[in-house]
Amino acid sequence: MHNANMLQDVMQQSGVGFGTSGARGLVTAMTDDVCAAYTQAFIQTLKQSFNFKQVAVAIDLRPSSPKIANACANMLKQLGLEVIFCGAIPTPALALFAQTSQIPGIMVTGSHIPFDRNGLKFYRPDGEISKADESAMLAAELQAFAGVSSALPAENSAPRNAYMQRYKDLLGEGALAGQKLAVYQHSSVGRDLLPQLFTELGAEVICLARSDTFVPIDTEAVSAEDMQKGLDWASEYQVDAIISTDGDGDRPLMSDEKGQWLRGDIVGLLTAQALNITHLAVPVSCNTAIEASGAFKHVMRTRIGSPYVIAGMETLQKNGASSVAGFEANGGFLLGSSVPAYPTLAPLPTRDAVLPVVCLLAQAKRQNQPLSALVAVLPQRYTASDRLQNFATKKSKALIESWSSSAQTMLQALNLDETVRDVDTTDGLRVTCISGHIIHLRPSGNAPELRCYVESDSATLSQALVNKVLKQLAYL
Repeated sequence: MHNANMLQDVMQQSGVGFGTSGARGLVTAMTDDVCAAYTQAFIQTLKQSFNFKQVAVAIDLRPSSPKIANACANMLKQLGLEVIFCGAIPTPALALFAQTSQIPGIMVTGSHIPFDRNGLKFYRPDGEISKADESAMLAAELQAFAGVSSALPAENSAPRNAYMQRYKDLLGEGALAGQKLAVYQHSSVGRDLLPQLFTELGAEVICLARSDTFVPIDTEAVSAEDMQKGLDWASEYQVDAIISTDGDGDRPLMSDEKGQWLRGDIVGLLTAQALNITHLAVPVSCNTAIEASGAFKHVMRTRIGSPYVIAGMETLQKNGASSVAGFEANGGFLLGSSVPAYPTLAPLPTRDAVLPVVCLLAQAKRQNQPLSALVAVLPQRYTASDRLQNFATKKSKALIESWSSSAQTMLQALNLDETVRDVDTTDGLRVTCISGHIIHLRPSGNAPELRCYVESDSATLSQALVNKVLKQLAYL
């Protein structure tokens, strides 16, 4: 064990720290001792508010995940707790099981980041941990870890089955009959669950591009290669949609019948409309078509990251809203309340990839329209995003801080012939120009990356602006 008495000491020594959602770090840094320390701090923090004797643990398909899960499980046993090992399932499936069982949950996943990194997501019996919980964990005093002495328990299939049943109950038998869907499997933890669910709902399913090596799909920055794959597959197989997720299955990647990948915030907007949601909490990076659609009584803008969206949903509910949801630019949909029109659908205030996918598929079938037609009726605002990888977080923060007091300087540094109309520093630096273009820069919360979001009235122009901005930033 590290010669440290508190988690904050372990974090400083290992370099494994809290990001936007959960702890992340290099696999080489996520030793048994480090993973045990995070697990112990999590349990100590929860015991101040909850009584429990069991903890659910699940993994994604990263090669490092089983070993990390075993270290967590051995620490839990040392603390006198029973481990329910849920196997390789999507993060929202673990969250649903923890919430339903009123026990904590630990998900071993690095989400979309490269396989040489991994992470831990923590769930209270009532949902994701908050930033206040993270602070409490950092101050937790730790006992020595006895080490790994036993293997993971046998896999419990109940969490996976309950997650699938949630959507079968929502849509009903045969809800997707007549639809032909392709599932882009790669290394997503939901790569077998999705085809099974769609088949049981009546769809014809084609499985594509299964990978034995980990593929870091980022639903906010779809690669040019994956963009071309979508177009090629749609042409070859004549499907109604292509469905995929990121590594841990909480962010959807969905194309229309033409193979054009839909932006995550557009998927979220359409899902919220389909569920008749009245109040939304969404990050500042999401498309302004949300407000322009006029579909919602109130839209609250938050910082980027599910903890902030969840806090926003809680505020809306405290203020009397009864139909509340949230989503992020990555497409992860968070259901904050029950939905009057769908009484079987329990709240699930964590990112979910399956709910938005099945909602849009069912909506397209009900209206007898292709997915592209659902998108076409929305206000035509287009977002493009990408990121500079291996761009030091310290450098990103310094640039943004220097430009926050003079956004016009930023536009000049990026060689953009634009004039500032409005500046938003809710999260990073978001500049709205008189032309209507929006340029938003933000350091990633969980990797050394600088993200760029651009919004305009043209998809082509938005992508060109992202490319130009990132090219200029690379020279700085």
